[in-house]
Amino acid sequence: MNLFKSYILPRLLQWVLVIFVGVTITFIIPRLMPTDPVEQTLQRISSNTTTDPRAIQELKSALEDMYGLQGSPVQQYFAFWSRLARGDMGPSLGAFPTPVTTILRNALPWTVGLLLSSTLISWLLGIFLGTLAGYYHRQVWSQVLDKVLITIYPIPYAILALVLVILFQYYLPIFPMVGGATGQPSLSWDYIQSIFMHSFLPALSLVIISVAFRFIMARVLAITQLSSDHVTYAEAAGLPRRKIIFGYVMANTMLPQITDLALSIGAMFEGALITEVIFSYPGIGYQLYTAIMQADFNLILGVTLFSIVGIATAALLIDLLYPLFDPRVRYR
Repeated sequence: MNLFKSYILPRLLQWVLVIFVGVTITFIIPRLMPTDPVEQTLQRISSNTTTDPRAIQELKSALEDMYGLQGSPVQQYFAFWSRLARGDMGPSLGAFPTPVTTILRNALPWTVGLLLSSTLISWLLGIFLGTLAGYYHRQVWSQVLDKVLITIYPIPYAILALVLVILFQYYLPIFPMVGGATGQPSLSWDYIQSIFMHSFLPALSLVIISVAFRFIMARVLAITQLSSDHVTYAEAAGLPRRKIIFGYVMANTMLPQITDLALSIGAMFEGALITEVIFSYPGIGYQLYTAIMQADFNLILGVTLFSIVGIATAALLIDLLYPLFDPRVRYR
């Protein structure tokens, strides 16, 4: 009971507060946009057909109710939380009358598959290379690799993605231009190969930038460990270098990198916006871009809600699990 009151309960309350504030802010921001989704829909309808003004007014009321825009802002806010409690995010404007939950359910597997694999690969590769380069920081290969990745890291991500598109989708058309796969979903080799071909370039662009960042961080952390007493004693005792590198240097630099991994995995629920737009990849990020362009309040809120809950939950879990990774951290 003392453990729950002193450690777990404050963090659970903080988690609830973060989600509450985040959802409230995302409710307010779309309503400050100059575009009105209901008026946009009515303009499209009136431009294509001649409709009775009374029918237009009835349709406007129905659309305002569907999108949660009926009543005062306070009434809209409480109605939004009421719908959210029922798991109802309303219909999407861009794909009316498809529910927002259906769009997110269809897009989520593409984003999770792309970002989860690229995040894990870049995390493992960056830590491994960075720790080795930090331990052997005086050797030529370590200094060369460090300069190369430091040069890559400041490159704007959009430019790197566009370079890959130009090279491997235009001049050398090895990979497909758009989409996540071709054909009907199945476990056949052709469909699996299609998924791999469509996701390779987006994943590669994410991995390159992420590896550079994690390499720099792991190398600096590893260098700081070389002067520590436990590493000095292990080297004086003649322990194998493999044991020193992985058992002493890497093990003592994992805490900030575990935090980075947890937050990166939590953030994947918002999608990789630039990646999915540039490669026309059908994930959460692409849906968010479409929603912003169409002033689709419901879809914007749905994507943002996924992101807020994902990041807040990842931060909560890593906070609760820290004592398992670091014996210096205690619940009390």
